[in-house]
Amino acid sequence: MKDFAALFTAVDQTTKTTAKTKALAEFFTTASDDDKLWTIALFSGRRPKRAVTTTQLREWAAEVGGVPLWLLEESYPIVGDLAETIALTLPPPTRESDLPLTHWITELKSLAALDIDQRKARILDAWDQLDPIERFLFNKLITGGFRIGVSRKLMTRALAQATGQDEPSLAHRLMGGWTPETTTFHDLIEAEDAEADDSRPYPFYLAYQLEDAPEDLGSPEDWRAEWKWDGIRGQVILRSGTHHVWSRGEELMTDRFPEFARLPDFLPDGIVVDGEIVAWDGTQPHPFNTLQARIGRKTVPKKLLKEAPVILLAYDLLEESGADLRDLPLQDRRARMDALLQNLPDDAPIRPAPPLAFDDWDSLANIRATARDHRAEGVMLKRLDSPYLSGRKKGDWWKWKLDPLTVDAVMIYAQQGSGRRANLFTDFTFAVWNGNDLVPFTKAYSGLTDEEFRKITAWVRKNTQQRFGPVRQVKPEHVFEIAFEGIHASPRHKSGIALRFPRMSRWRHDKPLQEANTLDDLKDLLETYG
Repeated sequence: MKDFAALFTAVDQTTKTTAKTKALAEFFTTASDDDKLWTIALFSGRRPKRAVTTTQLREWAAEVGGVPLWLLEESYPIVGDLAETIALTLPPPTRESDLPLTHWITELKSLAALDIDQRKARILDAWDQLDPIERFLFNKLITGGFRIGVSRKLMTRALAQATGQDEPSLAHRLMGGWTPETTTFHDLIEAEDAEADDSRPYPFYLAYQLEDAPEDLGSPEDWRAEWKWDGIRGQVILRSGTHHVWSRGEELMTDRFPEFARLPDFLPDGIVVDGEIVAWDGTQPHPFNTLQARIGRKTVPKKLLKEAPVILLAYDLLEESGADLRDLPLQDRRARMDALLQNLPDDAPIRPAPPLAFDDWDSLANIRATARDHRAEGVMLKRLDSPYLSGRKKGDWWKWKLDPLTVDAVMIYAQQGSGRRANLFTDFTFAVWNGNDLVPFTKAYSGLTDEEFRKITAWVRKNTQQRFGPVRQVKPEHVFEIAFEGIHASPRHKSGIALRFPRMSRWRHDKPLQEANTLDDLKDLLETYG
């Protein structure tokens, strides 16, 4: 644990990418294989399951530290991190430990089989032999909030330096459903002849947002345009007679979309297709909220399968006959994919995403303006000679989204944030007018600057009318412009309306309270764009 704590200290005390990469590479060179494997797992989102609640941790830390629980609770917003607050509350350890990271993770995993008193005894014993930094990291592992300012890309770069391997190849090895319990460092990273997991996807190629008009991209003849669909980015894999479906967030979603089990009836084995999973009405996608009803379900009832059938709008072929095609130009990959998908029956759960024909950038801008009519968010631009790269690379793939929809709304509730913003009010509830009443319709917590958050926090503390636990009702006075990507009906909300990706785009100091939008305005937007 001391080596891992030293690594954390090294990367936490610098903002320089080169320094973080060097520290990680040194760790991957000197640490044990087990610790290296768990470090890779932690930095790629694979954490042990939580076996103790944060409430229990707070109570035990206050008891051991000899402080009232209320004092620990009041300290948390000031410190800004629960794991650090607990580490600072505890008395100095009475002994030292040289046990490695893997031991402590194994210890945490074993807690699930114990009763609550045994769990408490194990946690207190660990606290009594770990130094403050080690305790902080141990607490992070317990709470499942392990984030220490190292991106997966940075970790992969450091691992490539330490092992002498190619970074894109390592990025591919690290994809898929592996865990430290199902593989070893050698099999995952070093074994040249290790068979790839049949379910393993490729790292996704991500587009940059195009902020200005596309004239600076050069000749339109060098580019392919497609709709930017509002669905779930996914890869569908057909290997060894089975199929797998992965989301861009590296979540295995095969069981949630049983429609794709029919793909082997239409397509050959040994292919990987990249595209957008959408709920399909026969001619175009349903609104995203129709698909959203299926996202959180492990199994899908027949009624929902009938109401919201899904297809893959395919736009890239990454593998064919088991061969990696990513280095080929997009136009070649696309030609191969179109050949595979031609003449499929209408009921096949896959179809090629159609190109958008345009002669010049002005005509594409006119097409883009109609995106919402096609249930799309805008257009994608992809250079025809581009390879399929890993991660977000600027230059060859761009997303040219429509400007968001906006409404002006009144802030009526406020709640403190977490982490570095735990001492600020950052989570707000907004309302619109319905006659003479303000009706809450959405929450938002992003979009303001740190200085604006500080100003609104000072105002909230002076203008609180009631408290409901951590939530404060405030005097209705401030109007904010709320930007969002979509709107749909929702019986779960008092307003009957829900927004997609709401955020605060402006603090409307210029707008009086009475000029905020109305519920009828939202209903008009729902009728137009829902």
